[in-house]
Amino acid sequence: MKSGSPNAFIDTLYKNKLSQASHLPEPILEEDRQRRRERLADILRIPFSRWSVPPAAEESGGNVPAAIRTELTDCGDYVRERIELETRDGLVMPVYVLLPKSASADQPVPAVLALHGHGYGSRDLVGLTPDGKDVSEGTGIHKHFGLSLVKRGLAVIVPELLGFGERRLTEDSELDESPEDMKNSSCYKLSSYLIHLGETLAGVRTLEALIAADYALARPEIQGDGIGVMGLSGGAFVAYLAGALDERLKAVVLSGYTNTYEDSFFFTKQHCLCDYIPGIVELGDMPDLIGLIAPRSLYLEVGRTDHLFPVEGASKAADTLSKHYERLGAADRFKLDIFEGGHEISGLRSFDWLHKELTGQ
Repeated sequence: MKSGSPNAFIDTLYKNKLSQASHLPEPILEEDRQRRRERLADILRIPFSRWSVPPAAEESGGNVPAAIRTELTDCGDYVRERIELETRDGLVMPVYVLLPKSASADQPVPAVLALHGHGYGSRDLVGLTPDGKDVSEGTGIHKHFGLSLVKRGLAVIVPELLGFGERRLTEDSELDESPEDMKNSSCYKLSSYLIHLGETLAGVRTLEALIAADYALARPEIQGDGIGVMGLSGGAFVAYLAGALDERLKAVVLSGYTNTYEDSFFFTKQHCLCDYIPGIVELGDMPDLIGLIAPRSLYLEVGRTDHLFPVEGASKAADTLSKHYERLGAADRFKLDIFEGGHEISGLRSFDWLHKELTGQ
């Protein structure tokens, strides 16, 4: 790396920020962990109280957003609902709910937040094509993994993340010439606008994921003592941020994301602007922040040939996280699965692991 070059400048700045972060108290004591969470919430522009109660929910009490159901489909062993939640400042988020028919107020089931990455949005996780037609389970990088989870008896909550699918900017969605064009996102524009407004797309997505969790945990058919979360790529990014902030997320699966910043975000790789948060390196490297999930259960899926988040960096991050869990006396709650595949969901072991963590069976 040539001295005085832009590359050297970024490298120096990055190392200086990490050096500063290394002087923060190690997040072993709960009070130190809480301080780092509060700083993370501040960087994300999420009030640590998480949000003000929407007016529509005030009469019922609590932080439960009002929901409008727009679709109900019988899918055999489960039903698929499409609902709309108002999240903040008038913003509406469509959410799929996959609910086993065995679930009831008398026999509630555990739930999982399922978070998609880049693609055509929430339909990709529930077995639908971009234009809403049924498609076989297990295809594409997401493998329609919501179906695999609901078939294990879990309720699955699938929010449409801002910037994808039906939640793109109007000027972007109007360019669609076929359903396949729904795979194009509004991430760059939305990220740019939000940065200019002092916010981030990651922060809005994380807040909305937590609001979806509140909705799920208030449903009588769903157990209210906690929820799991599983995400791929950018969905895993939101999953780890949500898990770091909210201890109700008691089991977390991150697929195709966990790494070090040096190995995945600087020089060798260039990600979507929605993956970048001003100032986040001041709190440490990526595994330092993911470590805020500990001592709750964490499972990492890593494709051996993932071209975006290389296995070498993932292994370094996993080593840091493993030691962190050991220091907290929770080594058995951390799992790493390096599978033969690329930037994609595996599910070979993680689906059953998640089911066991949430049900105890």
